[in-house]
Amino acid sequence: MAIVAIFAAGQALAADLPSPRLTPGALNQNVTQANIAQTVCVKGYSKAIRPPANFTNRLKQQQIREYAYADVNPRHYQEDHLVPLSIGGAPDDPRNLWPQPRDGEWGAGKKDQLESVLYKMVCAHEIPLADAQQEIATHWIAAWKKYVPGRQPGKSAPAGGFRMRG
Repeated sequence: MAIVAIFAAGQALAADLPSPRLTPGALNQNVTQANIAQTVCVKGYSKAIRPPANFTNRLKQQQIREYAYADVNPRHYQEDHLVPLSIGGAPDDPRNLWPQPRDGEWGAGKKDQLESVLYKMVCAHEIPLADAQQEIATHWIAAWKKYVPGRQPGKSAPAGGFRMRG
């Protein structure tokens, strides 16, 4: 299932966000809220389903052309899952992968921080899986601004955070 991405104008440079036409996001249909303890929250889950480098390297070359980046050096990009594997993103669906610039204020390292925070929140039942998926797919920079500042590495949400029942 593809996620429709909606982007607010003026919040980030176009290169900082994936094209909603080329990379709308896609979910792994085998991951649900009901089974996160047996899937995404199991140590090693993401590594076990990660597509091979030869697949992502080929796709990165193709997508650099599709994105019409002026810089065509593949080393300057990380072939990134818009919806991370750690919160149920589709592992090998091109609609969930894009060549994310490594450098710049909103480069790959910043998105990695958000992925870590959302993963911890999902596994601690502080945010529903579907909400985490939608927020990162819709506008990952806005989600970073909402969830990352003020958090210590390795810590879950501050007191008063969302707790799911059941």
